[in-house]
Amino acid sequence: MQALRTAATGMAAQQLNVEVISNNIANMNTVGFKRQSAVFEDLLYQTYEAPGSQSSDSGNIVPTGVQIGAGVKAGSVYRITGQGTLTNTGNALDMAVNGPGYFQVLLPSGETAYTRAGNFSANDQGQIVTADGYLVQPTIALPANTTNITISQTGQVQATVGNATAPTVVGQMQLATFLNDAGLDAVGNNLFMESAGSGPATAGNPGNPGFGVVMQGYTEASNVDPVTEITNLIIAQRAYEMNSKVVTTADQMLSTAVSTKT
Repeated sequence: MQALRTAATGMAAQQLNVEVISNNIANMNTVGFKRQSAVFEDLLYQTYEAPGSQSSDSGNIVPTGVQIGAGVKAGSVYRITGQGTLTNTGNALDMAVNGPGYFQVLLPSGETAYTRAGNFSANDQGQIVTADGYLVQPTIALPANTTNITISQTGQVQATVGNATAPTVVGQMQLATFLNDAGLDAVGNNLFMESAGSGPATAGNPGNPGFGVVMQGYTEASNVDPVTEITNLIIAQRAYEMNSKVVTTADQMLSTAVSTKT
């Protein structure tokens, strides 16, 4: 009975849906996290009578035909890159991008990764790094005895050293943008890698056309909406249960057919 296989594909699809939703909920408090959404597609159809075929020699046209679907499959799991709420942390090295753009991070492999998580710190050499110690690019090192740090919305980093009255420019933050942010390859640790789907990175200073601005002392919260996720979770659960009911019903129908005596 085809209904068994069709319902099984529905259960598998809703299982994937719940896995995506659970990852969103788990990362509700992850800085710079972007929620994902599963999209599904129907499978090939078995055609018993094609729409538009002739039903008689006189040329009568079948208006709809008979086509039975074979179920559902995952079309894609895409990332929703809408901006999260900016949260004031009071940390001078925390930064949030208000608008398009990603911070650039140098990985130990020498590759460049990208992130919206701007919860940065200074390492033992005064360099601005991520929570994992990866250097933020371009590399910016704060002088010893720095007493105050100022980062403008255009990404200029200034440091006041010792008893100096005037700050000194020590570096310039840069952002990277992509033609298709949703096509970035997520590699964990709040990092993304460039992919063929995202297109190449375009680097530029914050505030330039097409780039957001840097907000010092803020981080970008996850863009997960708890109410939306719980609603989606309930819908997925109900859909899974209904597909399970179809499996049970189809099994009972098969049992009835087998036990029928002529």
